[in-house]
Amino acid sequence: MTRMQGCQTVRLRPINRHLRTGWLIAVALVLGSNSIAICSGMPLAPKHESRHEIDQLEDAWRDAVLSSDTKAMESLLSDDYISITASGTLQNKDQTLANLKSGRVHIASLLVSDRKVRFYGTTAVVTSLATIQATTPDGQVNGNFRYTRVYVRDTQGKWKIVSFEASRVREPGPRKKTEFR
Repeated sequence: MTRMQGCQTVRLRPINRHLRTGWLIAVALVLGSNSIAICSGMPLAPKHESRHEIDQLEDAWRDAVLSSDTKAMESLLSDDYISITASGTLQNKDQTLANLKSGRVHIASLLVSDRKVRFYGTTAVVTSLATIQATTPDGQVNGNFRYTRVYVRDTQGKWKIVSFEASRVREPGPRKKTEFR
């Protein structure tokens, strides 16, 4: 058994002379293949629509960050939103909006790649690689960051961001010895 994009592929054994049951032959003829995909969660059409919605919301988030659009960002975030920044600090929705509005952090460039979206019922988990160029009160921040963003479909059927976490991607080379306690 192998996994593919939230689905499981179940390999069927070739029909041999010892397995001549009618239902197995019928299944093989109908499928016309030696494998079938069993997808958990939701049917393919709604999953495709949801994937399209999440992609659009990810683009809206990117645009809101680049243009410091607090109104757009407020509509994307749930009331109980929590963020863990790349520096390890926690931010709730109000703090995130205040930081965006203040302009203390200015993101000049934000390129997103390697986006993966997985669905678990009414929850979507997005992971991506972001390459940024930004100015903060501490100076220039340039580099690659991996992030995870979690969306939940609310009672009105709208996807809202409930959680975000970013981590800097370490560049290859010698590393300092780090102790974890």
